[in-house]
Amino acid sequence: MRSCVHSLGRPLTLTSVFLAAMFLVACEQSKQTTQAPAAAVPATTEKVFVVFEGPWAFVTDPKNANSVLALAPKTKGHRDLYVAASNDSTLAVGVYDLSIPAHSAAGTGTLDPSFAQAKIDAPSLQHALDDKSGRYVIRLPKPEAYVAAKRTRSRVGSAYPPDASSEQNYASEVSLRYSVSSLNGFAVAGTPDTGTFNPLLLQVDTPTIRFGIEPAQMDDPLDKCDTHSREAFRDLAKFLSVTLFVDFPENPIDCHSNDVQKTAAQAQGPMSLSEPAASLLALLTENRHGGAPAQYPIATAYFFHVHASDCKAPILFLTTTP
Repeated sequence: MRSCVHSLGRPLTLTSVFLAAMFLVACEQSKQTTQAPAAAVPATTEKVFVVFEGPWAFVTDPKNANSVLALAPKTKGHRDLYVAASNDSTLAVGVYDLSIPAHSAAGTGTLDPSFAQAKIDAPSLQHALDDKSGRYVIRLPKPEAYVAAKRTRSRVGSAYPPDASSEQNYASEVSLRYSVSSLNGFAVAGTPDTGTFNPLLLQVDTPTIRFGIEPAQMDDPLDKCDTHSREAFRDLAKFLSVTLFVDFPENPIDCHSNDVQKTAAQAQGPMSLSEPAASLLALLTENRHGGAPAQYPIATAYFFHVHASDCKAPILFLTTTP
C-alpha cells in the first residue's frame, strides 16, 4: 500500500500543492471503496392465507408451471361462489385470476399426506377447463405451502365403497399460504361465461381471503349419511371425469344402499328438506355451528357467509398425465 505523504525537503509550488491534494483525495476514496458494504435491512413480511371451502380440486396450470388452478363445478346443491376479505363479491361461473403482491417463492410442491390425490389425463383436464355448462376456475400463483384448514375422517378410493385402508383425516378445506411484503395489491379479475365482471380490489385488513361455495340448504337432522358431502364429491368427480368415491366411516353401514354416488336407479337416499322447510326447522332448533344467531340463522348464513351445512368432501390435488 502506498503511503500518502510528500517530501518536505523541497520548496512547494502551486502545482505541487495541487498534485498533493489530488493524491490525498484519491487515497481517501481508495479507503472508502475497500470498506465492507452495510448489511441489507430485511424486508417486513406478513403471511396471508387464501382459503378454499367447498368441492374444489387443484392442479398445476398446464400453460404456466408457476401457477395453480382451483376448479369446482357449479351445482344445484350449492350457492354461487363468493370471494371475501374485508369486502366481498359473488362470482358467476367463469375463469378468474387472483393477483397477489410481491411474495415468497413457491414451495417444493410436496403435499401433506392429509390431501387426497388423484391423476387426471390432459384431455379430461382441458374438457373441465372449457366446460361452460357450469364451472369455476381460479388461477393464482403457486403458494409457498398448502395447509389443511379443516380435516374430516373419511375414505377415498376408485372402487365403491372405498377400502378401509384408505381411511384418514383428509383435508376438506385448504389454505394456500403466501408471505407478502404488503397487504395492498390483492385483486380478482376475470371473465365470466356470460356477462362481464369488473375487477375487484380486495381490502385485506386481516390476512385471510376466502373462496367459498356453500350448501344451498341447511343440514337435514334426519340424514345420518352425510348425503350432501357424498353428492358434492360425486359432482366433483364427474366434473373431472375421474373415478373416485368417498365414504364416511362414522355413518351407518346401510348408507351404502342409498348412496347418491351409485347409479341413478340405486340413488334413493334420504329425502332432503325443501329450503322453506329447512328454514322453518332451523328456526326451531339450536344453531349447531355457533356462528349465526339462532333466531335468524338463514339470513345470517347468507349475508355473512356463516356455514349453513358441513361439507365434508375431501379437497382433491390432481397430477396431470398425457
